[in-house]
Amino acid sequence: MGDNCHMNIAESLKRDVTVVVMSDTHGRHRQIEVPEGDLLIHCGDITGHGTAAEVTEFNEWLGSLPHAAKVIIAGNHDEAFEYEPERARALITNATYLEDSEVTLFGLRIYGSPWQPEKQWHFHLPRGEALRAKWALIPAGIDILVTHSPPTDVGNLDLDFSGRHSGCADLKAAVDRLQPRLHLFGHIHEGYGILRGPNTIFANASVLDRSYQVANRCVVLRIPAKRQQDGLREHADD
Repeated sequence: MGDNCHMNIAESLKRDVTVVVMSDTHGRHRQIEVPEGDLLIHCGDITGHGTAAEVTEFNEWLGSLPHAAKVIIAGNHDEAFEYEPERARALITNATYLEDSEVTLFGLRIYGSPWQPEKQWHFHLPRGEALRAKWALIPAGIDILVTHSPPTDVGNLDLDFSGRHSGCADLKAAVDRLQPRLHLFGHIHEGYGILRGPNTIFANASVLDRSYQVANRCVVLRIPAKRQQDGLREHADD
């Protein structure tokens, strides 16, 4: 990030941080209206076919956006990040890529993980011990948790087209234990929406519908830059 970005981040430490969230854009990112904000987060499935060329084009688009900081994770369609991880990560120069790792921005600790319950494509693991091991890596004290998979038992945010709650119960148990301020995800296109829990705000930010058409707006949330501040506020951009 350049000097102007560093100044923007320093300025944001004095006020609430506006977080713009999207997921499951599948190569249609240029069709999306992206609201202004401080921090842009993408919750995975940035590509349609997982190719390096798609990753390169997505990175160029990210560079055109004005947000002071950007964070992305991979999803089950983002093949390059699983099969050619070093090459794919090197292509992302306009955002921070997280994979079972964290970054601190605006004084907020952000952790990202691409895994989801067994399904086709990529970054999938069997339910149970394998996924629990991934969620056990999430450290205490995280402010924003970014996963591709939704948790289960959070309203209808994991309700798929068949009417089945397809999120991960072990992820929900981890969130209940860790109590991040925000838990951001996608994967289940039909589950788009926001739900306020007693300790955590959950958001499924899937932009495309089941037919892979742009149907939903980016989610916009506001969070104090310092965790000890109170007064978390959120709104959908309407």
